[in-house]
Parts: sequence; C-alpha cells; structure tokens
Amino acid sequence: MSEQTSWATPPDDFPAAIRAVKAKLREQIGDVDALFARIEAAIEPKVIEIEQTRDRGEDVWPIVQYADIEAGTVPQETIDLIHRRGCAIVRGQVTEDQATEWDRSLVEYVDGNDFMNQYRGPADDFFGTLDASTPEIYPIYWSPAQMEARQHQHTANVQSFLNRMWKSESRGVTWFDPDQDSMYPDRIRRRPPGTNSKGLGAHTDSGSVERWLTPAYQQVFESIFTGDFESYDPWDAAFRTEVDEYPSSTMCSMFRSFQGWLAMSEMQHDQGVLWVVPIPEAMAYILVRALLDDVPDDELAGAEQGKALGINEQYHPLLMRARSGIPTVQPGDSVWWHSDVIHGVASVESQEGWGNVIYIPAAPMCAKNAAYAKEVAENFRRGESPADFPKEDYEVTWSNRFQESQLNQVGARALGIARKARVVERAAAAPRG
Repeated sequence: MSEQTSWATPPDDFPAAIRAVKAKLREQIGDVDALFARIEAAIEPKVIEIEQTRDRGEDVWPIVQYADIEAGTVPQETIDLIHRRGCAIVRGQVTEDQATEWDRSLVEYVDGNDFMNQYRGPADDFFGTLDASTPEIYPIYWSPAQMEARQHQHTANVQSFLNRMWKSESRGVTWFDPDQDSMYPDRIRRRPPGTNSKGLGAHTDSGSVERWLTPAYQQVFESIFTGDFESYDPWDAAFRTEVDEYPSSTMCSMFRSFQGWLAMSEMQHDQGVLWVVPIPEAMAYILVRALLDDVPDDELAGAEQGKALGINEQYHPLLMRARSGIPTVQPGDSVWWHSDVIHGVASVESQEGWGNVIYIPAAPMCAKNAAYAKEVAENFRRGESPADFPKEDYEVTWSNRFQESQLNQVGARALGIARKARVVERAAAAPRG
C-alpha cells in the first residue's frame, strides 16, 4: 500500500456494476435462497436470546471493569460474551473526576476560542440533527482534552484488550499489531439538557456498496460469497486492512477494529443513547439479503454510494428485532462496538442531563493505518481538520490547542512520530485461499 491515503476507484456506472457483481455472486453461491435460509436459521436464535435478555431487564451489552483489563483478570465468560455480541461497556476507563475535568476543559476550549460565532453549520448530514446555530457534533479535533484522552495509557490498554478479540494473524499474514493504536482523530458530541433529537437510523460504517463491489471486501467475505456461511468468522482480520472505500463524506481511511467513545457525562439509558444489533454475523444476512430475487437487480437492499450502509425494516426485519441500547453510563466509562455491527442512536425529547462524549475508536497499527496516521500528524501540527472530515479548519489559529511537545510515548507512536513506532507490513503476496 502506498504511503498515503488511497481510495478505491468508483465504477463509471454504479447500476451496471451492481448488476454485474450480483450476477457473479449468485453464480458463485448457487442456491441463494437456501444460503439465506441457513443464515436466518443461525441468526434467529441469537435474536431470540437477546429479546429474552431484554425482557428480563438484564444487560445485553457485556460489561467489563477497567481494573480487570489492567490486571488481566477479565472473566473468560465476559470475553466469550463480547465475541458473541460484538460490543462492550468498559466501566471506569478513567476516573469520573478526570472525565469531568476534560468535559470542563472542552467547554473552556470551545468558548474561549469563540467557536459558536465562527461555526458555519454542518458540513455534512451524516451526524447531527439540531439547528445549525446549536451543533450537536462539534468539528473539533485537537483540544487538550481529546488528545489527552486518546494518548492516555488506560485508553491504550482498552484498545489492546479489544484488538485481541480479533485474529490479527491468519493465513500466514500478520494483518495488524493489536498492541499499538494509530490514533484516528474524531469529533466530540455535546448535547445539552432539553435537547430534542431525531436520533440516527440503523446503519454500519466503513463501507456501503463497497462491501459487494470491491475486490478486498470480496476477499473479506469470501466464505459468504461462495456459500460457505458456516465457516465465516467476523473476527478474522484477513484482508480487512486492505480495504479502500470510494471517495465520499462518509468514508474512513483507517481500519477500525472497534468504533467507540468515552463518556464525559452521565447518560441515562433512555435519553437518546446509542443502540446496536449485537450480532457480528449479521453482516452475512445483510450481504446475502441483497442478492434475493425481490431486490431489483441494480440495487443492494437500500445500500447507496456515499452514505453509511443503511439497515431497514423492509429488508432486514429479523435483525431490527435485536436492537439493544446501552445501559446507563457514567463519566469515564467507554462504549465500543465491532466495525461490522449495526448501530444507531435513539431519538429523545427534552433530554434530561447532558450527553457529552469524545469519539475514540480502536485503529490498530498496520500499513493502511500508518499511511493515514502520517497525514493526521501533519493535520495535527497545523491544527487542520483530518482528511476524512470536511475541511473546516476551525482550530488553525487557536493558540491553546494541544501541541506536539505535549505528546507522550503513546501519542507519538500512534501518530508515527516516535522513532520506535512499529508498522506491520503486509506480506508481498498474501495467500488468497
């Protein structure tokens, strides 16, 4: 992979490309209806288990104590549950006092730099449902609070723990280093009391039509696309780090093993919070559902180029039954979900309390991520918006943004600045079988 962010080349005619790939995949699979029936039969018991857990008032989300991560004493049954559900809550990743102080400093950073009078409204409609004058998602990246949270040793420990849920070595290739993050800078959310928010619909990130059309994704999902669903492992990293997306406002230039955020405020479970469909294998249902005969030949069951991969009641009713919101979280707790897991945000009217988070995923070091981290390091030095986000550049002139001299070893290595930063290079000819 080249030492710069690379994007997949989109086809000249998307409907024609979709028709062609659907014909190819149907031929590879053979009996598509029978394959989909097997997938439904495997997933439905998981859905029923989740529904029954919810009905009993129990937590669907696995709960991990940060102290257990640090001590290496996370119970095996919890690890097994994370594998089954593809998500986790980490209690006490940092102390409540630390999170509350970061939240206070974010207010000082934004208000002290007169952000609200500079704000030009949302540059995209992927997030945010409030008026332009009152943003929910702030396009801020380089505050001391965000950078301190990203390079905190506890964050690194949690990322390593979660990365090790994956098979980072398979098919004779080391796909990523689970113990080194490559720092994917994202924004902050500040949602004040009294907010009315429409929420965010069901979707997955990091690839929409690309999941069917691009060669690397066809390799990621090879077992599904050849009718061997039973051997599909959503935790096998093979070829995940080779995927490139088509240029759009929703693309991601890094491989994220988990998406996530760190809570800056208490959030009650019924106040417009994140929910997921906690079944990592559900991607097989999504991929094969689009190949059934009731979906027009030039469509992919609602998937659209340039948008997150949407999930809907029309084509995915079984999956939608498993929607499960996060439990109540406290400042300093973190929330994580597998990069294939369907998720959304519940609507809320007259929200009680604040809903403040710093978005921090797990993006383990690999050649793809190192290339983007190199770009990120230059954006960081100049105070610019990272390349994956609209070029708003609010912080360029803000003198109190986080500086390179403030990076610790974790942060410097993540940005590829330290000499000891390790990069996992893909084998020149990775096996295809």
